[in-house]
Amino acid sequence: MTASKENFMKLLKNDHPTWLGDPWDCYNPGAMARCFVTDAVTLMTGIQPGQVGVKNIWGVTMDWPADHPGAIPHVTDENKVIKDITNWQEYVHFPDLDHLPWEITDHMDPPIDRENKLVMVPSFVGMFEFSHFLMGFEDALVNYLLEPDAMYELLSAYTDWKIKAIDKVIDHIHPDILHQHDDWGNKKDLFLPPSVWRELIKPHYKRFYNHVKSRGVLIQHHNDSISGVLAEDMVELGIDMWQGVLPQDDIPGIIEKTEGKLILMGGIDMQKIDFPGADQEMVDAEVMHVIDTYMPLGSFIPCITSIFAIHKNVDDMLNQALNKYGALYAEKHF
Repeated sequence: MTASKENFMKLLKNDHPTWLGDPWDCYNPGAMARCFVTDAVTLMTGIQPGQVGVKNIWGVTMDWPADHPGAIPHVTDENKVIKDITNWQEYVHFPDLDHLPWEITDHMDPPIDRENKLVMVPSFVGMFEFSHFLMGFEDALVNYLLEPDAMYELLSAYTDWKIKAIDKVIDHIHPDILHQHDDWGNKKDLFLPPSVWRELIKPHYKRFYNHVKSRGVLIQHHNDSISGVLAEDMVELGIDMWQGVLPQDDIPGIIEKTEGKLILMGGIDMQKIDFPGADQEMVDAEVMHVIDTYMPLGSFIPCITSIFAIHKNVDDMLNQALNKYGALYAEKHF
């Protein structure tokens, strides 16, 4: 194994890592992008950068503005898929997984380097995001409170479908890690009360993640929102890595209460550095602060809180800073 792959696995186990740097270096370059066809991300987007008003296979209208890092749903009263949550079965039609172009994943170029890299596949539409894609954000929040039984049934059916999808992904790609995307809040609080999240969201993740773990795949859950109150729930769900933990959250408190059972990836304040005028000095200062503040606590990997910076030059500067100051920290402490 390469140093980055081997070291990343040591970081996950708190097992005396010998190197610290760009946390994405251990993955096959472009592997995530080439695997989009294998799961819900293609089915939920089906859109290219710069396009707007594209209706995907689920009937969700999507926009991808040219200056935006990814596609977003554009849901209105007129175009929303689910008009009445109590009759959601009339509106939601789960795509057939047997007729997707799986052959794209069978002959990847360049081929996956399993000896030296980890293989991570994405699933960018989690339980909460699925609900608001189909009915809009406000309807989803209201329905979680007023129609909990119908929402539970909808997410249960989606979980059934996702389990079938991930089985096909695993059979075709044999990944090491699943990257599941589902933001549960914003930079101030959760979207739902914790009790509602635990009643209506958590059971479906428990079933889905139990299945993923039974197939021998590690779980990296992306959630760049204030969610420290759910950290112990994440441990119960079998999440190995919480990617996207915000500096606005109580990172030391989360590390303490999860007792090394949950690796936190994040901590870098993108609001301070992800803008056109950012320079290397700004990025270096933020990276040094994050490494010096959180690395001594253990169970932590300094990382961007999103998946990639909005501005490509910031990604380049971040990687340079993480490798430079990560190496200095490792030399002194590991």
